[in-house]
Amino acid sequence: MPPGGETVVEYYDKILLAIAAVLAAGWLVGALTAVPMRDARTVSFLAATPLVWHALFKNPPLPASEPHRAAVAIVWHALLVWALLIALY
Repeated sequence: MPPGGETVVEYYDKILLAIAAVLAAGWLVGALTAVPMRDARTVSFLAATPLVWHALFKNPPLPASEPHRAAVAIVWHALLVWALLIALY
């Protein structure tokens, strides 16, 4: 359950907004500065990964046996690997 007496919806809404904000910040840095977009995107994915980990594994909203949790983790890590591969090449 969420810490601090928050409801599940409030807590995970904040996590989702934080993930979106980190990814949007990476896009803005890539679009508005001399930093290459691929580097900004990669750093934003890396910065958002602890938030995803926290929401999925440390304090998940679903039971550990829920199959959707594994699917979300696989998709997130596939996107992370994609961003890293693009940044390296």
